[in-house]
Amino acid sequence: MKKIVILLSCCALFYACSQEQPRVLVFSKTKAFRHESIKAGKEALIKMGAEKGFGVDTTESSEAFTEDNLKKYRAVIFLSTTGDVLDQAQQNQFMRFIQAGGGYVGIHAAADTEYDWWWYGKLVGAYFKSHPQIQEATFKKVKPFGEDHLPDEWIRTDELYNYKNISDAITVLYNLDETSYQGGENGENHPIAWYQEYDGGRSFYTGLGHTNESFTEALFLDHLYQGIKYAIGEKKPDFAKASAKRVPEENRFTKTVLGSNFDEPTEMTILPDGRIIFIERKGAVKLYNPQTDSINLINTFHVFTKHEDGMLGITTDPEFEKNNWLYIFYSHPEKSANILSRFVFADNKIDQASEIQMLEVATQRETCCHTGGSLAFGPDGNLFISTGDNTSPFESDGYSPADERSGRSPFDAQGSSSNTNDLRGKILRIKPQPDGTYTIPEGNLFPKGEAQTRPEIYVMGNRNPYRISIDRKTGFLYWGEVGPDAGNDSPERGPRGYDEVNQARKAGYFGWPLFIGGNYPYARYDFEKKIAGNKHDPAKPINTSPNNTGKTELPPVSPPFIWYPYDASPDFPLMKTGSRNAMAGPVYYAEDFKGKPEAYPDYFDGKLIIYDWMRNWIHLVTMTKQGDILDIEPFVPNMPFNNIIDMAFGPDGKLYTLEYGTQWFKQNLDARLSRIDYNGGNRPPQVVVSASKISGAVPLEGTVTADGTTDPDGDAITYEMELNGVVTKSPTPEFKVTFDKPGIYRPRITAIDSKGAKARGEVTIIAGNEPPAIQIEITGNTDRYLPGGSVEYAITVTDKEDGSTADGKIAAERVKVTLDYHPQGFDMTAIAQGHQRAELPGKVAIAESDCKSCHLIDQKSAGPSYRDVAKRYAKDVRAVEVLSDKILNGGSGNWGEVAMAAHPQLSKEQAGQMVEYILSLASEDKVKSLPLRGKSGFAAVPPPGPAATSAYVLTATYEDNGANGMPSLSTTQQVVLKAPVLTATDAVLTGGARKLNAGGIQIVENIKHDNTATFADVDFTGVGSLNFVVAEAANMKSGSIEVWLDSKDGTKIGTVSFANAPKIEVQAGINMRPSGISFKPVTGKHNLVLVFKNANAGEEVLFYFSQVTLGK
Repeated sequence: MKKIVILLSCCALFYACSQEQPRVLVFSKTKAFRHESIKAGKEALIKMGAEKGFGVDTTESSEAFTEDNLKKYRAVIFLSTTGDVLDQAQQNQFMRFIQAGGGYVGIHAAADTEYDWWWYGKLVGAYFKSHPQIQEATFKKVKPFGEDHLPDEWIRTDELYNYKNISDAITVLYNLDETSYQGGENGENHPIAWYQEYDGGRSFYTGLGHTNESFTEALFLDHLYQGIKYAIGEKKPDFAKASAKRVPEENRFTKTVLGSNFDEPTEMTILPDGRIIFIERKGAVKLYNPQTDSINLINTFHVFTKHEDGMLGITTDPEFEKNNWLYIFYSHPEKSANILSRFVFADNKIDQASEIQMLEVATQRETCCHTGGSLAFGPDGNLFISTGDNTSPFESDGYSPADERSGRSPFDAQGSSSNTNDLRGKILRIKPQPDGTYTIPEGNLFPKGEAQTRPEIYVMGNRNPYRISIDRKTGFLYWGEVGPDAGNDSPERGPRGYDEVNQARKAGYFGWPLFIGGNYPYARYDFEKKIAGNKHDPAKPINTSPNNTGKTELPPVSPPFIWYPYDASPDFPLMKTGSRNAMAGPVYYAEDFKGKPEAYPDYFDGKLIIYDWMRNWIHLVTMTKQGDILDIEPFVPNMPFNNIIDMAFGPDGKLYTLEYGTQWFKQNLDARLSRIDYNGGNRPPQVVVSASKISGAVPLEGTVTADGTTDPDGDAITYEMELNGVVTKSPTPEFKVTFDKPGIYRPRITAIDSKGAKARGEVTIIAGNEPPAIQIEITGNTDRYLPGGSVEYAITVTDKEDGSTADGKIAAERVKVTLDYHPQGFDMTAIAQGHQRAELPGKVAIAESDCKSCHLIDQKSAGPSYRDVAKRYAKDVRAVEVLSDKILNGGSGNWGEVAMAAHPQLSKEQAGQMVEYILSLASEDKVKSLPLRGKSGFAAVPPPGPAATSAYVLTATYEDNGANGMPSLSTTQQVVLKAPVLTATDAVLTGGARKLNAGGIQIVENIKHDNTATFADVDFTGVGSLNFVVAEAANMKSGSIEVWLDSKDGTKIGTVSFANAPKIEVQAGINMRPSGISFKPVTGKHNLVLVFKNANAGEEVLFYFSQVTLGK
């Protein structure tokens, strides 16, 4: 009888005892906010597994995401993970697990994870957007699920997420009733739990589970169990079904520069034998020959080069090996038109006398901009030609240039891009014929002979399509669309600017200048009266411009593919921020390169390569067979580039890139032709060489080591050191050296793996000159600067050969002393290379921005030099206001035709700091060195936010005289005085208070009576006040803060009350409340202990704690 009971109990479990017990992996790694409930969640899941009959393993390590390990599991549970928790290889392994039939369960903050990973967002079904305070709400059942023990209306307390990018593919189980609580942002259909089949696997997500109590609540645990049961499925994952190939490691790719110092390269074409022809805008044609590894000028064309015109595009005929035909799109030197011509290439140059003009695109040259100009052949021999809108963007404030006033046609793209009877702002498709004419292929947007149309048009509604490519298998057309410059949406005018990467599966209209981005409509705008009218309708776009010579009724707008603004993209966050210039690269197929041992692997099969000229990234887009986006991932993200303007695969299966260079409209040393090589076999060791001493007096004794050298394939390594022609071998990476004579020595270590692959590294050692030593003594607070205070310092320099500042042998003026203010962190390398004025933090902000693309300090580039700007505005009392606005919102017309990009990612304060630095350049005075002893004041007052990471850096540098024929050596010593701001990042919390990442700033939430926050080893020297910032929501109880030194039982220095503190609304329903205390200054370092108080609040939350600022 006992055996029967045991058997019946076992069969009641999730799986019968006779079957192998399924296992799940609980993954709870966090890179952002960490939920306290993770511990309770793990315990609950382990208990659930024991009761329901499935095994549970838990991990915080992303190293668990390997195929060998994932094979053990039927499902992976993301338990309130946050941030970027998997690297690219681990993402690839998890994708393969799902494609193999594995299951996914996401709990609560799993939707606050991997924002840069497109595929993951689709797997989850949505991304976290925001949340109000924890509160009670009603959950309404949409669909029964599993055994369905849950109520139709479920009233419970939790942290209630709002979501963005909600997938249409999910099946919703529960919706939140937004009328039952405060802070909902998704409206009537607010999903909070759902499931779906996705990419071969199963996905279940619940937004519940923020609180510890959730994991002891029977209904929630049953809800979670039904999701886990669904995700586990009926059978083990079969990795043979995984469609994603294994991602190659980034260190298998290396960049080889083939040539540099070009003058505005625009496009290239690769010949069947591997030679590369590329053109430069001003007329030069150059040839790279891989046999001789050389680049030569082979032709110079006479072309019109004002504005953005010139040599625009080049491509090779599909039958080039038979006919030697090239096609070039260029700006005619006399006629106001861009010309498509065919040429013969012979004897390593273009026969310019062979030109046959095939197509003419009439243009206006009254004003700039946008030429397009990319050329590409499709698989059926059709030639695609991109043309720009040939419209000035400078007088439409960065929005739609649709100026219909008389005489303003160059400012109205309705007369070009949205004109069915004009070839500008289009991608054309023609069929070249042997006699130099062309025919119109079937499937263009308008049939030949249709009134008010041009039959060459395949795609219309383009602003500046640049570059284009065609998938040779699908025939789909891809292009980068360079968008307008508005940095912010306008309620009247319409959307901010977006760049787009677009896909045309068939002919279509893509909206410009009536629509941009995700088909966001612009308003009809009266430029004379400056009045906005109704928004355009993407389903029925109408072009009534007097400059339109084509149809009034346009085709419905085709859907966009990828779009992103200057600022962070909520739809495509992987695209980063800043200036933008979208480009489309090739689609790769490994079968095209069979027998090529160094060709790219089949991992790239069917992937579209996209890139951004300004942001210098390259991404891979994986698509379904229908062409829908399946994933977007970075490619060689750590490889440096300088404005890629074209790329293509060569006949060897390697990727070639053409870089324009940093400065616009200039010859650039960093304009390059490069090849990105792939190594699919044994990789050589990655060598790191260092020395215990790189300089010193003789005899100089020390060690040279390759410690830190690794082998990517895990092979054993042996070492050889070559010094002065003598080779020493060793199984270990360390070698002893002695230098008895002055000299410059370069010991070289070769690392050799067990398969014979070698790599070398060396270090330079100067024997005969001892480097100087610098000592900086600080009087007062040695840890932080206090606004309105000062630092008193004394600097001493000693050099074995030169003497010292103390004995007078080293003159004080030989020592460079600076005090630098860094508003948001600091880079020691940047400090060592040059110092900005302490009172002008804007120089750092400029160095970290994209400003260098258009501006130099003393020379005109695409934009004016900083010094010219400073001189023009030197006496303008509104200069900071005016120029800050231009930085933030963009502008044009003051210095020429090149528009200035908007920078909405900057704050108004940052823009103002940048302007202050620029204006300081009106005077050419150099920063003077401070004395060896002195006192310098602190002017900066760090506001709340990122400036809490600011610092003053006191730097002393001395370069000695050299000795014994050896070169001089320089030593730099620094003292960093951090901001007088303590945030949640620095705190140790007790009593349930926890840290929350709020817009990139850590704050403390869930603060209750008698909770504490402790800041360790705070230097209180000179500190006589503490200023606190808290924030309160409507349902919080408020309270006070007791301030103690050393411990809760130490010295109490005051109590901070917020009863009379001002209320400053920072967002709907949340008020910031500043308050502070003063006290008799103390000295030395102490723990600062804050005790949060409100004895009447019970278990209610008091407030958020933001920061405390130390003051005099």
